[in-house]
Amino acid sequence: MPDPFDRATEILLHGCLDRAFPGAVAEAGRKDGALWRRAFGSLTYEPDSSETTTGTVFDLASLTKAIATATLVMRAADGGLLALTDPVRSWLPEWRGADRASVTIRDLLSHSSGLPAYLPFFRDHAGRIEFEPAICHTPLEYAPGLQSIYSDLGFMLLGFILEDAHGASRQPGRFNQAATLGAQFRRVASFVTVEPLTFNPPRPWRPRTAPTEFDPWRGRVLIGEVHDENAWALGGAAGHAGLFGTAGAVGSFAQAALQTIAGERLLAEPSTFRDFIRRTEVPGSSRALGWDTMLPTSSCGTRMSSTSIGHTGFTGSSLWIDWERDIYVVLLTNRVHPTRENTRVQAIRPAFHDAVMEEFQHR
Repeated sequence: MPDPFDRATEILLHGCLDRAFPGAVAEAGRKDGALWRRAFGSLTYEPDSSETTTGTVFDLASLTKAIATATLVMRAADGGLLALTDPVRSWLPEWRGADRASVTIRDLLSHSSGLPAYLPFFRDHAGRIEFEPAICHTPLEYAPGLQSIYSDLGFMLLGFILEDAHGASRQPGRFNQAATLGAQFRRVASFVTVEPLTFNPPRPWRPRTAPTEFDPWRGRVLIGEVHDENAWALGGAAGHAGLFGTAGAVGSFAQAALQTIAGERLLAEPSTFRDFIRRTEVPGSSRALGWDTMLPTSSCGTRMSSTSIGHTGFTGSSLWIDWERDIYVVLLTNRVHPTRENTRVQAIRPAFHDAVMEEFQHR
């Protein structure tokens, strides 16, 4: 009798051999727990590198948008601290101009604000005090609401709004540490998982953390410090990137998400969560609020339900949740080590997810 998830295992083993990534950890399960978790490869390509284990910590990159930022916005909305219909200008005074007056928090969540996808602010700016006006003054690339362009910039602004909603003071020397994005998410993570899941991971985690890229800007291989340069310039915790965690931690979050969708008030009010995972009406967009939804061309492959939600991360991470079938799939890799030019994981992701979903069909 074949081993469980043997085809998915074969795909990831070949991924390591083909140098799509040095190491990977995968997990799949349902809302009541993990059914499969396995580690592959090693932390680097060096002969003396430590093997990847199920306890390896990865830079989750843009999974931060779904796991941290979208969750915190849901909770803030449930608590009456903000509303998705709030104009951005009511929170950020520098967001001025007739072309952007109508943009709301919901537009930022659905990537339909008009902001461009990315700009290298880290080259000339540091900290929120410099990033916020720079983003707010950035010319819009399209009329808000008419299309969706995936934007790191919009989620940086959501991080700033969340801090203000929780009482962050802009006065020097009076900053409320409990209002920081990192502190807000630590409170959520503390009841979601006992495994590592945090911004700015502590130094003792580094021996079991998968290295990412050699960064010429910082002059070193990055281990335990955020790969995204803009997030680094914002202190390592930002609305668009910065989370680190294990596959088990991401799996625990997925279990909590499935339980919330099913009616338990864990991550947010179930009705709020269901609103966030519904595909928006933005023309031509597959985006929900903070999440993406399944397309046959998605990284989740072709076998998930059309209502499935997920997200990927630039470093090689992904989380997909088929909530109609009560299934989640986590894949964490460090495909950017030693260089981001390695894009082989893109072909592996859909094949891997199809293999996992085929296994579930037999259960």
